[in-house]
Amino acid sequence: MTKPLVLLTAGGTGGHLFPAEALANVLKSSGCRVVLATDKRANAYAGSFPADEIVEIPSATPSGRSIPKMAKAALLLAQGTLKAAGVVRKLKPDVVVGFGGYPTVPPVIAASLLKVPTVIHEANGVMGRANRLLARRASVIATGFANIKGVPAGVPGQVVQTGNPIRPAVLEAAKQAYAPLDPNGKMRLLVVGGSQGARVMSDVVPPAIELLPQDLRARLSITQQARGEDLERVRDHYQRLGVEFEAEPFFKDLPKRLGEAHLVISRSGASTMAELSAIGRPSILVPLPGSLDQDQAANAKTLGDLGAAIVCPQTEFTPERLTSEIRSCFQQPDRLTKAAAAAHSASITDAAERLARAVLDLIQSNKNGMSS
Repeated sequence: MTKPLVLLTAGGTGGHLFPAEALANVLKSSGCRVVLATDKRANAYAGSFPADEIVEIPSATPSGRSIPKMAKAALLLAQGTLKAAGVVRKLKPDVVVGFGGYPTVPPVIAASLLKVPTVIHEANGVMGRANRLLARRASVIATGFANIKGVPAGVPGQVVQTGNPIRPAVLEAAKQAYAPLDPNGKMRLLVVGGSQGARVMSDVVPPAIELLPQDLRARLSITQQARGEDLERVRDHYQRLGVEFEAEPFFKDLPKRLGEAHLVISRSGASTMAELSAIGRPSILVPLPGSLDQDQAANAKTLGDLGAAIVCPQTEFTPERLTSEIRSCFQQPDRLTKAAAAAHSASITDAAERLARAVLDLIQSNKNGMSS
């Protein structure tokens, strides 16, 4: 009997690839073959992706109001759809699963035109533009959060909350219980800005650390993700302050570092929220501003409302504000312990299994329909 073939499609950033990786692991263990369709950005993250094959599909994200840029994006998406149609015809997948972002548009459209069942997964609290475009073509819409906003009215597919799939490395880190901050010990501070980094973290965090009293600075152990162009100034700042630190553009062992952290300062992408909840770590969240859907603000609110995170809009994310929050955590370490427990209460650690079940059920349903 031929193993089912699942074509996963995800944009080439960690936020899209990490949940796809989690699903791929479960599908492979369930006896499926897995192929990944993504864009050229994936090289930094897809090296260990558990796929039988990785296919690069041309894509672009329409943005701004420039007619030439919009035309170029439309052309790339059209080219991507043609290539994706060829891939679907060649591979004959049993189902195509999209994880959001415009790179998923060509494969999902191609699959629907060729009558291949499709699943789209929306990780955020607000459905993104690409998934809204695809929603009416989807056989199943899986969501990371309950009652997400922005789902088009009257979509024909089934809507099911699965949670956001979590990578095995995160599940392993989640086994490590939160270690309360010792009143006189080191605070392990982890600063991340999403898989692509965030300039604001480099602009705000080092000056905030400088504003702390020397005795508190001496109790910090900082791990910071910084973009390549910001790395030298971040390192120089911390070296000048004499604080214990490690700064890199990307940490391949980030789940392990999350597990070791007392406090995390981060953006609030859906994958980050799922990982903070699974591992159960307190956080200061700075939602990405300016997005049309304000999806990161919606994501952050879920943890903020639980008391698991301090939500700080970027307009309020100043060195002075951050210094105040860190000082407060030093002075009231029990706040961190309570926030860690609150974060863990929001976790759905079997999300990958739930999503895999939805995918496998769809495959079986389609086979039953074809044989009847």
